[in-house]
Parts: sequence; C-alpha cells; structure tokens
Amino acid sequence: MKTSDYQRTRWLTLIGTIITQFALGSVYTWSLFNGALSAKLDEPVSQVAFSFGLLSLGLAISSSVAGKLQERFGVKRVTMASGVLLGIGFFLTAHSNNLMMLWLSAGVLVGLADGAGYLLTLSNCVKWFPERKGLISAFAIGSYGLGSLGFKFIDSQLLATVGLEKTFMIWGAIVLVMIVFGSTLMKDAPNQDVKAVNGVVENDFTLAQSMRKPQYWMLAVMFLTACMSGLYVIGVAKDIAQGLAHMDVASAANAVTVISIANLSGRLVLGILSDKIARIRVITIGQVVSLVGMAALLFAPLSDVTFFAAIACVAFNFGGTITVFPSLGERVLRPE
Repeated sequence: MKTSDYQRTRWLTLIGTIITQFALGSVYTWSLFNGALSAKLDEPVSQVAFSFGLLSLGLAISSSVAGKLQERFGVKRVTMASGVLLGIGFFLTAHSNNLMMLWLSAGVLVGLADGAGYLLTLSNCVKWFPERKGLISAFAIGSYGLGSLGFKFIDSQLLATVGLEKTFMIWGAIVLVMIVFGSTLMKDAPNQDVKAVNGVVENDFTLAQSMRKPQYWMLAVMFLTACMSGLYVIGVAKDIAQGLAHMDVASAANAVTVISIANLSGRLVLGILSDKIARIRVITIGQVVSLVGMAALLFAPLSDVTFFAAIACVAFNFGGTITVFPSLGERVLRPE
C-alpha cells in the first residue's frame, strides 16, 4: 500500500471507529430507563436493573470472540452486523411486556451486539497506529464515553416528548445508522510484524495458553475489581442518586451526565498518561481514585456535591481502566 493510501485509510478507520464507539457508548445511559420500565412492567427497579448486568455479561462474552469473527469476516462486516443487532435489540426492548423479554432483548441481545463492535473496532484501530497506541485508544474509547453523554440528552428529551417505547425505537434507529455508516469507513489493519527468535517466528499466545499463565489471572482479578464498582454505579446511577442522596428526579438524572464526563476524562487522561509512565502505575492511580469515591459513597454524609464527586471518582477510574488494560494485557501476555 502506498504511503498516501495508508495514511488516508488509517485516518478514515479512526473516524469510523469514533462514530461507531460513540453509538455503542449510548448503552451507558441505561439508568435513565429503570424507573419508567419498572412502572411499565410493574416490577421492582432491582429486577429491571438486572438487564444492565446481563448487558455487561453479553458485552464481555462477545468481546472475547469478536477477534475470531474479524479473522473470518473482516472488521467491516462484523461491525455492520453489530449495528443491525443493536438496532433490533432496542426495537425488541420497546415491545417488551415482561421481565424475561426485557432481559433477553435489552440485556443479552444488546450486550452481545455492543460487545461485538466495541473491542473489535478499538483493537483494529489501535493496530493502524502502533506508534500512538495510548493516544488512539484514548480517542477511540473516549468517544465511547462521550456517547453516553450525548445520548443522555437525546434519550432524556425523547422520553419527555414521545414516551418510552418510541424512545427505544428512535434510539435503535440512530445507533444502527451511525454504526453501519462508521463500518463503511473501516479497513482491517495490516498484519503486525512478528518477532523471530533463532529463525523461528513467535506468535501471540492463544487464549488457552494465556490462561495457563499466572499473569493472566492477576490481570483478570485486577480488571474485575476495577470494573465492578464502575458498572454498578453506571447501571443504577439515577436510582442511587434518589435513594442515597435523596435527590429529585431531575437532579438525579444529572448523575448520568457527571458519570459520562468523568468516564470520558478518565479515558483521555489515563490513556495519554499510559504512553508516558508504566501502565501498571496508571492502573494503580485509577484504583486509588475509585477507592476514594467508593469510601465516600459508603461512609460520608451525602450532599449533592459529595455524591456527584464520589461517582465521578468511580467513573473516572472505570473509563481509564478499560482504556489502558488492552495495551497492558498485550504487553504482559505477549511472548518474550
């Protein structure tokens, strides 16, 4: 590929990835809908919020196999399929009339679709910019965090004007169009040069080989603990604002905005920082910030300011952690 074509292709891929990640990140506005869905289905908020737990599980599962799908079908086709499935998931959510259908549509289907597009497009984009991995990860995943901020206002306005069912349908149509369009700009990254030792080419570890290494389980535990608090707070942000800080509905909805901004800030700040200092130190910084936030939620008297500051700390770490971990894992688990 000519140098000019290479540069054009990788920048178009970055643009397509940013558009796609923005749409995929919209799922983090989920807590806006817990109350309305609870009223519609006449079910406890805790049962409705379980959908976000299933969504997170589906996201994790599909992210782990998306690489294999890319090898067979290419990044463009897989991303396009994830956009279509995400749109279908929101359409089915709009017509869910019981918990099981809600869990399957908003939880399993939306989660699988979101995960298939998320890590796949991110890793492919980063491979186009091997000299700027941290910065490109920050931009690409930053748009994922920004998506929850942008769609907070879109979804809130739709809920107030057209109602719950039409909101999900319009939301699904918007993300479908954005992801399909973004996928048309993407190209599969060229194969990376592999290391040869004594004339033998060294390939990356397979998943099974990685799981036999203690470093894999160390990273897995770190990632689990780093994400656990973040996913919990994101999934029920509006609800815990009303329950713990005793905010009214309008003020509680601002929790989604605070989380989105902090999430985005964590992705950008820690992502850029990871190019300058050891990534394990960056993770440690994020964990300390999150610990301060969780301690405040558990033990401090919660005024509006204290509550927003606490969830911002948790979201900052969550966003930064999922930005830095892919490159950290690649460095730790790649064969020497």
